[in-house]
Amino acid sequence: QVQLVESGGGLVQAGGSRRLSCAASGTIRTIYAMGWYRQAPGKQRELVAHITSGGNTNYGDSVKGRFTISRDNAKNTVHLQMNSLNPEDTAVYYCNADVQRIIGGRNDYWGQGTQVTVSS
Repeated sequence: QVQLVESGGGLVQAGGSRRLSCAASGTIRTIYAMGWYRQAPGKQRELVAHITSGGNTNYGDSVKGRFTISRDNAKNTVHLQMNSLNPEDTAVYYCNADVQRIIGGRNDYWGQGTQVTVSS
């Protein structure tokens, strides 16, 4: 089994910053790409940021220049530093990881989500 646990969500004022973290645990051999997605009410889940095991990053257009994704491969963690937040960033943020298990196959895993609410 593999578990992803997010933390860091909450209420923040517009213009403020927030840092999300996600820790992966379980029978992990290798974590390939990790990423953050978000889903606002009535909208589809969308990519926020993505990072490969080698550190290459990719961002959704709406967050470029404001958000930064990073990871610690030794700790199986991924972080999302969010700056200059605005109300349109309000959503449930989900951690995602592409994991090769010690025994078993390679699968995509999701965290339970953490709510970020930006007040105007």
